[in-house]
Amino acid sequence: MNSFKIARRNIWRNKRRTIITAASIFFAVFFAVVMRSMQTGTYAEMIKNVVSSYTGHIQIHKKGYWNDKIINNTFPENAKLEKTVAEIPGVEKVIPRLESFALASFDEQTKGSIVIGTDPEKENNMTKLADKVVSGNYLSNTNKGVLVAEKLASFLKLKVGDTLVLMGQGYHAATAAGKYPVKGIIHLNAPDLNNKMVYINLSEAQDLYSAPNMLSSLSILIKNSDDLESVKTAVTDIINPEKFEVMTWKEITPELNQAIESDNVSGQFMLGILYMIVGFGVFGTIVMMTSERKKEFGVIIALGMKKIKLATIIFYETLLLGLVGIFTGLAASLPIIFYFSKNPIPITGDAGKAYESFGFDPILAFSTHLHFMISQILIVFFIVLIAYIYPLNNILKIDPVKSMRN
Repeated sequence: MNSFKIARRNIWRNKRRTIITAASIFFAVFFAVVMRSMQTGTYAEMIKNVVSSYTGHIQIHKKGYWNDKIINNTFPENAKLEKTVAEIPGVEKVIPRLESFALASFDEQTKGSIVIGTDPEKENNMTKLADKVVSGNYLSNTNKGVLVAEKLASFLKLKVGDTLVLMGQGYHAATAAGKYPVKGIIHLNAPDLNNKMVYINLSEAQDLYSAPNMLSSLSILIKNSDDLESVKTAVTDIINPEKFEVMTWKEITPELNQAIESDNVSGQFMLGILYMIVGFGVFGTIVMMTSERKKEFGVIIALGMKKIKLATIIFYETLLLGLVGIFTGLAASLPIIFYFSKNPIPITGDAGKAYESFGFDPILAFSTHLHFMISQILIVFFIVLIAYIYPLNNILKIDPVKSMRN
């Protein structure tokens, strides 16, 4: 306790030096935490857009479906399987779907489209599809209508109340043809999806494609994206690998995963440069402090203080300086992080259009997860402890007589 009290008093003997050292640590923590929060928050928002708008975190298909997405590569509905998957810890929703291709026609206009047969209530729980209706109403489990993507409706010159004709190939080469009233028009962020998506009630889709009780996939939404691999492993353990395959969003959309990984590496490189600058700043300040106090150290040791005790006092000084900088930096960054986590920064102009072209909301979101905050704090704290090696080495090698002469 005496060593700690002495250290606490010593750091305020030279206020300017203390403020400079603490400030360098403060800015390191502040910029590292805010920067990392923005990166991880933006990545999470990108993943959320893809997962919630279409794929889900995990999908179960018939083996071979992903390489050959035809209506014949479907599997029978299995209430027991769906219930078992839904009971896996971490799973929030399981949505059955039947997906296939069809020609969408109205009047003299025809265009290829993707038809998604789904349970309207479960689909809305995952993708918030009802919020994307820009005209008309959302589907219900009892009506025969369809939802048409905005750009597709514009191309076909459709409006709510018109009749859309769908034509394609059904299960086992059966003819798929049907007429459906347009209940609503939806806007999807991804331009590619906004040009070709048609949503229909699952039972109606099964009738259209002559595929009663058949599904192309079970889309799974999980509660915490950090549990992705563990949930995938749990799902894989309960299915027959000879009949089914399990894929995560990373495998379904590898381009997005690669883009995030690439940007993450560049972000970590920038943080590395920041840590290097801060490390040299902290180290330079401690070198200056050690050089200024060599005579003081010599006198103290000559009077009988053991070198190990002096080294302990200097350790406490370094520790206190680090803690002051770390906690003030964290305290300053938290209000900013929490504010922008609730109010993301909008991206405008060409950059915003670029985000929208890839199907992402044009915003910079901030994450409030603790793991990245703790990791940045530990890195900065480790830098401070490394800087302590210099005064420790000098104290252990000090010659009291030479130090007092200098």
